[in-house]
Amino acid sequence: MQNIKLIIFDLDGTLVDAYPAITRSFNYAMCKLGLKPQSASLVRRLVGRGDANLLKPYVAKKDLLRAVRLYRNHHQRSLLKHSRLYPYAGFLLRRLKQKGYKLAVASNRPSKFSLILLRHLGIYGFFDGVLCADQCKHGKPYPEMLNRIIKRFAFKKSQVLYVGDMAIDAQTARRAKVKAVMVTGGSSSRLEIKREQPFKIIPAINRLTELLLP
Repeated sequence: MQNIKLIIFDLDGTLVDAYPAITRSFNYAMCKLGLKPQSASLVRRLVGRGDANLLKPYVAKKDLLRAVRLYRNHHQRSLLKHSRLYPYAGFLLRRLKQKGYKLAVASNRPSKFSLILLRHLGIYGFFDGVLCADQCKHGKPYPEMLNRIIKRFAFKKSQVLYVGDMAIDAQTARRAKVKAVMVTGGSSSRLEIKREQPFKIIPAINRLTELLLP
């Protein structure tokens, strides 16, 4: 890990707990469409592949665009009220910057909402780059986001670490041929993450200090 120069982070479930905001916006869209609200635990399991994929299993195809509009209109307000940094995340980012690491975000969230989160939670300034699925041809688990960030900073892949919380994050890192550290407690179970064979699985984001800040 001594060779790592660039650390790319996922957002939801990794640095940020926005699950209450997501659940509220999801169920707002459901109610507006006359559909059954879903539990927070179920919505949590659906997070990670973008808002359209979040809604798609519960909405008729003809109503999906309307559902996404309803969700997004609600979500820009919900994020401001019902999202928070995970404990230690802000301190970790500050220390990593002080140590000279380049930091970036790769998220399947639309860029508008990623930026709302980063600015509202006061961590936008720590990042040297933010790239989201709506700015790419393919989102995760395709490696495009990671590859574009790596190319921008001109690092070797051996110098890059990707930090996420889902099996899809571990898949993305493997396809991009970079090391992955996965945090449990997000949208994927430890077993689901373990099946993807990441470099390391940690129980909380603060444990990243043991790997990067000796």
